[in-house]
Amino acid sequence: MHAMRLRHPGRRLVAEAVPDPVPGPGQLLLQVCACAVCRTDLHVVDGELPDPKPDVIPGHEIVGRVLVAGPGVERFRPGERVGVPWLGFTCGTCRFCRSGRENLCVAARFTGYQIDGGYAELTVADARFCLPLPEGYADAEAAPLLCAGLIGHRALRMAGDPARLGIYGFGAAAHIVAQVARHEGRQVFAFTRPGDTAAQEFARGLGAVWAGGSDEAPPEPLDAALIFAPVGALVPAALRAVDRGGTVVCAGIHMSDIPAFPYEILWHERVLRSVANLTRADGEAFMALAPRVPVRTAVEVLPLAAANEALDRLRAGQVTGALVLAP
Repeated sequence: MHAMRLRHPGRRLVAEAVPDPVPGPGQLLLQVCACAVCRTDLHVVDGELPDPKPDVIPGHEIVGRVLVAGPGVERFRPGERVGVPWLGFTCGTCRFCRSGRENLCVAARFTGYQIDGGYAELTVADARFCLPLPEGYADAEAAPLLCAGLIGHRALRMAGDPARLGIYGFGAAAHIVAQVARHEGRQVFAFTRPGDTAAQEFARGLGAVWAGGSDEAPPEPLDAALIFAPVGALVPAALRAVDRGGTVVCAGIHMSDIPAFPYEILWHERVLRSVANLTRADGEAFMALAPRVPVRTAVEVLPLAAANEALDRLRAGQVTGALVLAP
């Protein structure tokens, strides 16, 4: 099969012909139909996340068709469409797994990082961590639901019940969670790179009541803010934007250093927290919710060979919605 592999972190992916993967017990062999490009892929490729699997194939927003179900798999059958998310394995025995927090598992392994992912024609995945996908979404439209959608949904749940929600970094995750927030009756305030009028107009088109640069203050105090951009300087900005008792959720797996800030912008019971990974329950809940909103994903489809171009565009902030690779 053909795949894009990371030979050296910090360098470009290499297109190679590699042996077809073989499913083991409990695994599925999947034909990759679509794989969305996520900012976490960028952090893996750029070497900002430590110790990836040697020569790893990135990609963790995978829509695939089951070709072979390995021994012991009863949940999925050949021909079915499934989704493969970031969380690819947990131990099931550590104190986090035993307390319903498998997203914090000390032995967790992640798709496209420690497990080969979807920048390929074929992939294998642990059937226990694959998700059934809702009908009504084409393959490319469904792919961003598997991380941008899932992590945005978990971040929104961690924000409590905000009437006025700020979203910093209006990319793939933001454009999905904004739709969920509006469906739930929340007001959305979108913060983009200063001067990015196209992204601001995109946000307004998705129901944002206000859109402006991340260097601007919202027209009224927020109840909560979600930060998707990997920019540490946004943390104090968001703390200043939320009202007393407000919550700021950092939703990325990597962020530049957070600058020092005065205690007064954290005081009055403001909360600053992060979101890490996801659980299978998150996935099942969001896949049930998405068609009820209904979430509509804005996607641009590129061939697998254009993976480096897609990552370059994401790094430069030249993406509206989500980019999706189609082998």
